[in-house]
Amino acid sequence: MLKKSDVEPQTYRDAMARFAGAVHVVTTDGEAGLRGATVIAACSVSDAPPMILVCINRENAKNEAFVKNGRFALNTLTPAHEALAVAFSGVTGLPVEERFALGQWNTIASGAPALVDAMAVFDCELFESKDMATHRILFGKVTGVRIGDSLEPLLYHDRRYRVL
Repeated sequence: MLKKSDVEPQTYRDAMARFAGAVHVVTTDGEAGLRGATVIAACSVSDAPPMILVCINRENAKNEAFVKNGRFALNTLTPAHEALAVAFSGVTGLPVEERFALGQWNTIASGAPALVDAMAVFDCELFESKDMATHRILFGKVTGVRIGDSLEPLLYHDRRYRVL
């Protein structure tokens, strides 16, 4: 069990806003339904076997679909995808079908939606998930990769989307 911190949540969020992170949309589809979310917290875990991790907010019940479907794709975005990132962040209130209508999607190996013009797509089978405070960490075994054009990445820093 985690002990309560002396650091106030707003102070922590303000400090974390100083982090610059690549913007991704993590997607899933299957028996539990179609779902996508904008994420910054994603990284490589291993290259042998290839494995990534993605952190999603577990306080949003709709994010259960990632675990129930047992698969997901991590789609790395470019500046041309900013509207997509905003839509999948949930701030627009668009229904899931309208969010997905903002991009062109297909599948690679798992059946999770893969953004056709993403910088990179990591298609994964869920290997393990772990709950940690407000978030769930998804560990994905990469079963397919698509490498797109080498463009500038879309970044998120100081609560704004940015480009290098």
